Amino acid sequence: MKRLAIFAYGILCYAVFFATFLYAIAFVGDLPGVPRTIDGAPRMASLPALLIDLVLLALFAVQHSLMARPAFKALWTRIIPAAAERSTYVLFSSLALILLFRFWQPLGGQVWSIHSTVGQVLMYAGFAFGWALVLYSTFLINHFDLFGLRQVWLHLRGQAYRPLAFKTPAAYRLVRHPLYVGWFFAIWCTPQMSMTHMLFALVTAAYILTAIRFEEHDLLAAHPEYADYRRRVPMLLPRLRTPAEPLDEAI
Repeated sequence: MKRLAIFAYGILCYAVFFATFLYAIAFVGDLPGVPRTIDGAPRMASLPALLIDLVLLALFAVQHSLMARPAFKALWTRIIPAAAERSTYVLFSSLALILLFRFWQPLGGQVWSIHSTVGQVLMYAGFAFGWALVLYSTFLINHFDLFGLRQVWLHLRGQAYRPLAFKTPAAYRLVRHPLYVGWFFAIWCTPQMSMTHMLFALVTAAYILTAIRFEEHDLLAAHPEYADYRRRVPMLLPRLRTPAEPLDEAI
């Protein structure tokens, strides 16, 4: 019964994540049909609105980075079952985003506005490409391991969890972090860039660049071969010319 409960918990956490992911697309894209999006009429003075937004972004950044650190995981799994650790991380990340969606405060103001049809189509195409690349990249790594489903499934079957092998499938041969490349497209490609959206994009971009340093530090500790992979493959911008030497299969 305990294994079944942990498995059900993992499914629930994944369902919360996926609903949050879909809402995030509408939120960032300022799409109709959802209660709140990134833009809108200001509901309070600019300074308190700015402070609230910065606190919400910082809360997500701290949670997302702190709970991913190996030292925190070692302490956390003394409280919760190890099989549920990743699902719990996914749940807390989703809750931090839901909190951001609920209390986000528009600031007003406009940075750029693209009125040409071609320009708008290009921006929306970049936006769609970004979200598609984010999702695609998770499947290249192992979508079900990344979001905790593989862990709870193995636990349900009574099998020991084994970390994923080091691989570089498809887009990971071009850049080390295609998932983050997708995020950059998703947050910057908009025909209507408000001050609120600009704040979100700048802080998110700064967080991603900072998070990469911590993530790669952990990858180097877990996979010594990552050092050679990092030397040969650029971080975010693909090289115009393919390297002469073949790449090892790495993530």
